[in-house]
Parts: sequence; structure tokens; C-alpha cells
Amino acid sequence: MQKQQDLKVEFVILMAALMSTVALSIDALLPALPEIGASLGVLDPNNNQLLITMIFLGLGFGQLIFGPLSDSFGRKPTVYAGFILFIIASIICVTAESFEMMIFGRVLQGIGLSSPRTIAIAMIRDSYSGDYMAKILSIVVMVFILVPVVAPALGQFLWVFYGWESIFYVNLVLGAAVMIWFWRRQPETLREENRIRYSPRIFIDGTKEFLKYKDSIAFTFVSAFITGSFMVYLSTSQQIFEQQYNMAEMFPYIFASLAISVGFATFLNSRLVVKYGMWRIAYTATVAFVLISLLYILLFWSGVNPRIEVLIGFFALQFFAIGFLFGNLRALAMEPLGHIAGIGAAINGFVSTVMAVPIANYIGSFVTDSVLPLFIGFSFFGVLSVLIFLLLKRYKKKIAIH
Repeated sequence: MQKQQDLKVEFVILMAALMSTVALSIDALLPALPEIGASLGVLDPNNNQLLITMIFLGLGFGQLIFGPLSDSFGRKPTVYAGFILFIIASIICVTAESFEMMIFGRVLQGIGLSSPRTIAIAMIRDSYSGDYMAKILSIVVMVFILVPVVAPALGQFLWVFYGWESIFYVNLVLGAAVMIWFWRRQPETLREENRIRYSPRIFIDGTKEFLKYKDSIAFTFVSAFITGSFMVYLSTSQQIFEQQYNMAEMFPYIFASLAISVGFATFLNSRLVVKYGMWRIAYTATVAFVLISLLYILLFWSGVNPRIEVLIGFFALQFFAIGFLFGNLRALAMEPLGHIAGIGAAINGFVSTVMAVPIANYIGSFVTDSVLPLFIGFSFFGVLSVLIFLLLKRYKKKIAIH
């Protein structure tokens, strides 16, 4: 296990780059959603949200394939396999002649991208543990957040000047550059003696092992609730700012400013988590997440949207709280799972993502002419998350007494 002083800057940036291939494939497409939908004959604008949520569905299921395989065959070969699938899926997307085929391509893209996303988490767990792992994850997320800052502006530029297909081609080129960097510079983190012999039962055995740890189960559910809430924003943000507020030209800049809010929180978390602990910070941030959303509901219960400055302020506060959650929740779930890091990351990612997709689709269907349903969703799943924290805390007290 690496010591605290052994923080390798290139490792952190490379892990962030692996995860950023996912963010780029999602966020760069946001400004072009109406154009893609129109070119493929989509009549209901709400259906364009599927281009975002369906890639998450692929991300969820793909982790169940690549996570266990990485525990047997190593992290690096598994990442290469995922990227090859991503290339095939991207070709399907740019040549799609129907919305259904485009959705199929997006799901397949998600499956392929689940490999670098999941394996990056497993490689971090191979190398770090405890609150220091949460610190590393926070730094990775902070670097990773740079992509949502620039991706919508990049996507809009490409769409306006070269057509929406160019967004997929640029994703491929940048993804290939990251893969070459990964191949040349990153050593394998899973030692031979720590590999699990492959068998058809590897996932069943891994799941049984995962279910032994109540912390991992609990924080996987919390991750699902928070991810689902955030996914609603991702899938509806274009619709909110471009249609409800008529600010199409400003959308990339608004999206970027809100991404900075998440990034600043992850930066602060990387400085504070070792001192205060990931549990305390995550619980406090979850409570704040609930209170902010409840305040919005109380102030704007009529459903009439507030001024854009007010909405951005609420979003910024909400995402500032989320910035303290992403890295910490993953680290809390992964902490007991060092001996099955690949399978553990896969199950954690699968459950949280597959639960998040229907949450996002359901709440997103109500975000037509008001932002209020989004904040109602935030508050509902935020309250559920706080309850899980409290139940887990009570369980730990009982164990301590006995």
C-alpha cells in the first residue's frame, strides 16, 4: 500500500483522464441534443434526455462485465477491451439513421466506457486506503471536473461548424490519446498474487463477499440516490436553460460555472478529508443537500421559475454539497473491499447507476415548464440518504455496545 507521501501526480491526472472519457461523451453532446433529435425524427423533446440517461444504463451494466474480469486478468487489458467496444459503439452512433439505433449505440458506448471508469476506481483502491483514498478520489474528481467546464462549449463549437457527428469523432481521438498515454506510462496495479482465478462463479462469489459489508451496501444506495438526482440535472439542463429560460447561447457558460462549483468543493474536500474524516464530511454534505432543496421548494412552491440568477445560485449551492459527496461516498463504499476491488467497484457502480437511471428518467419527465420537480426530487432522495446515514450510525452503536 502506498504511503501518504507517495502521491504521484501523473497517476492522479491519468486516472482523472480515464474517467473523463465518460464525462466528455456525455457533456459535449448536451448543446446538440435538439439537433440530433430533429435529424433522427424525434417529436417529443423530452425523449432527447434518453441520449444522456441511456449511456448511464450502459455504464451500469458494463461494470458487471469489466470489474470481475479486471480482478482476474489485470486492470490494463480490461481497459483496452472497453475502449475497443467504445470505438465500435461510436461508429454505430455516427452512422445511425434512426433514434432507436442511436440509443443502442449510446448504451453500447456506456458499456465500453464503464471499463476505464470502473478500473480507475479499482486502481486507486489498489494503491491507497482509508481517508487518504478519499483524498486521492477527491483530487481525481477535481481534475475530472475540468471536462464538464469546457465540454459543452467544445460540443457547441463542433456542432455549429462541423455538425453533431464531429462530437463523436473528437471523443474518439481524445479517448485514443488517453489510451496511448495509459499504455505507455501506467504500470499494472494488480499484482499477480492478488489476482482471483477466473471462473464462471467469480461474480456470484464476489457478490456474496460484497454483501457481507453493510457499509458498502449502505453507501452504494446513497450513491444511487445522489447520482440519480444529479443525473436529472444533466439530462434536463439543456432543456431548462435553452427552452425554459431562452438562453441557448449562454448554456455552455452556465453549465461550466456550475461545474466549477462541484470542482471547488472537491478541492476543499481533498484538503479537509484526512483531518475530519470522510464519514463526517459526507453526512454534513448530505444534510446540506436536503436543506438547500427544501428551501427552494418553500420559496418557489408555485412552480413559477425564479430569475436565472436565483436558480444558478441554488444550483451552485446544491452542487457544492454534491462535490463533497462523490469521492467520499465511493471511498466509504470501497474501503472494506480492497481484496475484491474490481468486483467491488463494479457492483457499487452497477447498483448506483442502474438505480439512478430510472430515478432520472422519472423525475426528468416532469421537468417540462418548471424546475420545481427537479428540486422535489433532490429533497426526496436527499432525505432517504440522510436516513441511511442515521440507520448505519445506529447499527454501528449497537455493534460497539455488544
